[in-house]
Amino acid sequence: MLSATRFSVLDRSRTREGRPDAEALRDTVVLAREAERLGFHRFWVSEHHGVPGVAGSAPTVLAAAVAAATSTIRVGTGGVMLPNHQPLVVAEQFGVLESLFPGRIDMGLGRSVGFTDGVRRALGRDKDVADDFSAQLDELLGWFGGTSPTGVRARPADGLAVPPFVLAMGEGATIAARAGLPMVIGDLRSRERMLRGIDTYRAGFRPSAWAVEPYVVISGTVAVAATPEEARRLLVPEAWSMAYSRTHGTFPPLPPAERVESRTMTAKERGFYESGLAGQLAGTADEVAHELETVIKETSAQEVLVTTSTYDRPALLDSYRRLARLLRP
Repeated sequence: MLSATRFSVLDRSRTREGRPDAEALRDTVVLAREAERLGFHRFWVSEHHGVPGVAGSAPTVLAAAVAAATSTIRVGTGGVMLPNHQPLVVAEQFGVLESLFPGRIDMGLGRSVGFTDGVRRALGRDKDVADDFSAQLDELLGWFGGTSPTGVRARPADGLAVPPFVLAMGEGATIAARAGLPMVIGDLRSRERMLRGIDTYRAGFRPSAWAVEPYVVISGTVAVAATPEEARRLLVPEAWSMAYSRTHGTFPPLPPAERVESRTMTAKERGFYESGLAGQLAGTADEVAHELETVIKETSAQEVLVTTSTYDRPALLDSYRRLARLLRP
């Protein structure tokens, strides 16, 4: 079952304590090259604004760097947050990418807006703009088909076919189904919620020019190491950063695992931290293989998008290598 399923990588260009933001972006490009060498299907990058823990603020720019550094792996975004942008500009950007790297570009699209009120003000957006995501999506796809009522043509996007994907947050499953687009849904810890979203998507799917049948990508953390303890340590920095964001309102750079494990936490921090560690797909190769087989059987997903982040980059690369050997013995 694993060998019949596509596996891909999303890297969020997570910053690390004591390291410059630029290094996180270069690390993303290095990881993309390794993902290609290991045989992963896609490599996607993300969009975050004003977040200390994430350097990836311009996903189409970073995707261009990744595509230029690789030659065969598909490259895209997971995703461009469409409510933050004018659909015409997004179409133009992906048109440029597809023109430069034909047949390798994916257009993953999300409906989130800025993380804080300050970021939303800086972007000239508010929370309500996400409610228009479906219309924004229709407008964006219209630029590729040359159907804009303005009479304007998006150059060079007009006439190009860049595969769109919808990141299913909240109403995303319904929107993806109605538009007839592939759907990306996570996370792997919230299995019941994920299954409900997938059922909603498949039940409401309408075939389109982009997809004749439902296509489900499940996303989440997958950490593989020589021992369960080593795999768990890969999760520690991200779990702490998430706990910190929930208790302090800002998402920080990743700290080393050993510093997290030695710190004193408040009860609230400890609760969020332990929650971040629980239910992840982490362990030895055999343990992770079993968990992946189970979730793929439960969801009938066609693809798994691995989103693991950690402070220890060599350990992260080793995890992806172990996963690749697992998928293609």
